[in-house]
Amino acid sequence: MVHLKIKRLDKEIAAPNYAKDGDAAFDLRSTHDVLIKAGEKTLVKTGLCVAIPKGYVGLIWDRSGLAAKNGLTCLGGVIDAGYRGEIGVVLCNLGTEDFKVERSMRIAQMLIQPVHQATIEEVEELEETQRGSTGFGSSGLH
Repeated sequence: MVHLKIKRLDKEIAAPNYAKDGDAAFDLRSTHDVLIKAGEKTLVKTGLCVAIPKGYVGLIWDRSGLAAKNGLTCLGGVIDAGYRGEIGVVLCNLGTEDFKVERSMRIAQMLIQPVHQATIEEVEELEETQRGSTGFGSSGLH
């Protein structure tokens, strides 16, 4: 079990919690009302600071209902262990209608996961694989 320390900048916004027993991620809430027009993106503050332990990362993910019903998705969601500032969520409205985020609304979720740092080595050539450099749909749809 990972111990996560949190600091709420806005005490009127509920503390984060796991909605159901066994959930992988906890909810993040908006501190303000904001209208996100169709096709636009905006940074939504959460009023939350966290102390993610070294060796872990916080990953911000979509809330599936908002994504499926409204086209609301998150961009750029990596919170490093050393970051202690307020968490902001970049919300992008991929839907066809404007979406109103309301104060205290659950807008995203954060997953805490272990991280393994790689030793980076520059080489002149990489070993060959069966796949090689093919990508972006190279395996087809069926």
